[in-house]
Amino acid sequence: MKRLQASSEKLVFHLVPWEKQLLLKVLEQYPCIPPAHHRLSKSSTPPEPKVSQQLLDEALAEQRSENRRNLQALLKDPHRFEKDEHGWRLALGLPEAEWLLQILNDVRVGSWLRLGSPEQLTEALTEDNAPDFWTMEMAGVFQAHLLEALHG
Repeated sequence: MKRLQASSEKLVFHLVPWEKQLLLKVLEQYPCIPPAHHRLSKSSTPPEPKVSQQLLDEALAEQRSENRRNLQALLKDPHRFEKDEHGWRLALGLPEAEWLLQILNDVRVGSWLRLGSPEQLTEALTEDNAPDFWTMEMAGVFQAHLLEALHG
């Protein structure tokens, strides 16, 4: 994924065909963080913990659903990925790029959680969890490219 253009309004990247397929495969994993992972507080007890947690869970479910719809719309937009002679051009507005960073972060962190939140990833890697390791690493690679384009 190579940045072709960066302005105050949009970013344009070039992806070779396999990079586009990797990005789409990673984005298919959203949402990845389990709903039960988000807690109101780990240190104190809110006045009505069950009601408050239920409200949080509902808000997060609604946000995930909206993000999923927006992600599908972004990926189905015929002007989002434009074919060129060497692959694809991906154009993102700056707010879209920031939002996509959040989506990729969900996938990266969710994959890490599925791995058991290991301190040393290489010690935790097995044949069974290798897909989660791969997803986590690829999400991180795409995040790095977006961050570099956004912040130089």
